[in-house]
Amino acid sequence: MTAWAVALSAFGSLTLLLLIGVPVGFAMVLVGAGGIALAISPMAALSLLGQIPVSNTMSYELSVVPMFILMGSFIARSGIAADLYAVCNAFVGHRRGGLAVATVLACGGFAAVCGSAIATAATFSKVAYPSMLRYGYHRGLACASICAGGTLGILIPPSVIMVIYGIMTGTDIAKLFMAGVVPGLLAVFLYAATIRAIVWRRPAAGPAGERAPWAERLRLLGRVGPVVALFALIMGGLYFGVFTATEAAGVGAFGAFVFSALRRTMGWREFMACAAETARLSAALFLILIGALLFSNLMNFTGLPRALQGFVMSFGVEPYVVIAAICALYVVLGTFFEELSMILLTVPIFFPIVTGLGFDPVWFGIVIVMVVELGLISPPVGMNLFVVQSTLDLPAGLLFRWIIPFVAADVVRLALIVAFPAIVLWLPALMR
Repeated sequence: MTAWAVALSAFGSLTLLLLIGVPVGFAMVLVGAGGIALAISPMAALSLLGQIPVSNTMSYELSVVPMFILMGSFIARSGIAADLYAVCNAFVGHRRGGLAVATVLACGGFAAVCGSAIATAATFSKVAYPSMLRYGYHRGLACASICAGGTLGILIPPSVIMVIYGIMTGTDIAKLFMAGVVPGLLAVFLYAATIRAIVWRRPAAGPAGERAPWAERLRLLGRVGPVVALFALIMGGLYFGVFTATEAAGVGAFGAFVFSALRRTMGWREFMACAAETARLSAALFLILIGALLFSNLMNFTGLPRALQGFVMSFGVEPYVVIAAICALYVVLGTFFEELSMILLTVPIFFPIVTGLGFDPVWFGIVIVMVVELGLISPPVGMNLFVVQSTLDLPAGLLFRWIIPFVAADVVRLALIVAFPAIVLWLPALMR
């Protein structure tokens, strides 16, 4: 069979398994190992099935994943989400649409220490939504701002998605973290601008709240000061070369534990719950990683990346046309793949093509994360839409209508990053 035939059969089998409800990690293991057994030999499949789990999950670099998950678990149980929302509300809530803007700002702050888009969306569905309803906000605007703000969890560092991309491609994880800062701030600005545009056209959708006195603002700032300091410590240490990404993850987990202990939200029972949650999520991520590595080995054995690279080069198209096509494909894949599986499956295929065209791997990593963000809020089955809609029991059609302006904001941001790569690359270039 040709590389194209094997690839088509593999992706078709994988899609079928996912449609019948097989978990994505198991599905990729079955297709990857089964394809290698058929294409090469059963012994080769068994050999890889034994080597890949040990050689990859025992990697020192991969230890950054459970550490950042543990950090996010500690922070989530500390109650910081409510404080972040309160301080953002105190500063901007008195303006029209201010509570929705505060939600986006708080999501950005929470994402900086959580690293999960779904966890951020689920958390603020409980924290921000009741407050916005109490002030008379339209349900569509309230939910759409939570969905959009939640996507910041995989872009603003630390991000597990960036760690996985860095490990798979050999890209410096610290540089990826630094590269995500400016696009993350740009996302917050564009989401806030989108909210302001909506309430300018429909003032009743986001009425102004109460103005908080400066004494209250400063008091609330004091409550979130330690977590801001923790984020600054992690990013500052990476920027100045004080420690590696793995060491930063350890520092972050320890700092989050101390922060939670000082707030008296971390007893022995809570600590064990965080440890169990970290073990469960890490095991699920590692299973998906093992399956994706088996699947990418199958693609490499068949020569698909080389065949695809030759196919693209034969057309002689502009490099940015290739990037646009890859971005469009990611948006389509985002309708039925969750973000980690999508990146693990496609990066081994697309990365050689993109770097062969002369694009920077750090820049491409940020572009991929942003396209995945777009998929999280793209109707009809964006993961953040599903989480918020199911948590708040809203009509799906209502949420789809109100999320469209935020999708447009993401498209604008992606176009800016593709047109001006320096937005992503200037901060990593200054690192020591």
